[in-house]
Amino acid sequence: MPDKPSVLFVCVHNAGRSQMAAGWLTHLAGDRIEVRSAGSAPADQINPVAVEAMREIGIDITTAQPKILTTEAVQASDVVITMGCGDACPIFPGKRYEDWKLDDPAGQGIEAVRPIRDEIRSRIEKLLSEVLPG
Repeated sequence: MPDKPSVLFVCVHNAGRSQMAAGWLTHLAGDRIEVRSAGSAPADQINPVAVEAMREIGIDITTAQPKILTTEAVQASDVVITMGCGDACPIFPGKRYEDWKLDDPAGQGIEAVRPIRDEIRSRIEKLLSEVLPG
C-alpha cells in the first residue's frame, strides 16, 4: 500500500450506502486515506434519509454528489468496495476488492437506515485497521 492508501466505494446509484461509507471513512480516517465513491447508474441526488441518518451522528454528507463509476477511478484506488453493483465494476490486477452485502436504504425510512449506517461504521473500522499502518 502507498503512504496514503485510496479507497473507492461503489454502489448502483451512489446515493446511499457508498455515500455513507465515504462519509464514515472521511470522518474516521481524516486525511490519512483518499476517499472516493461512485455508482454504475448514479442518481440525481443523495438519498435524503441517508443524509439525515449521517447528520444524526454528526457527519455532514450534504455536499456529496452521486458520480458515475469510471475505469480511471478504479485504477487509481488501492481498495475497491462494492455494495450491490454486481458485474458493473471493472476488475484490475493488484487491487483489493471486497463486496459488502448491505441492505439498500433506497425507499426506506430512518428507522431502517440507522442499522445500515451502523453496520457500515463497523465495516469501516475493520477496514481502517487493515489498511492503515499501526
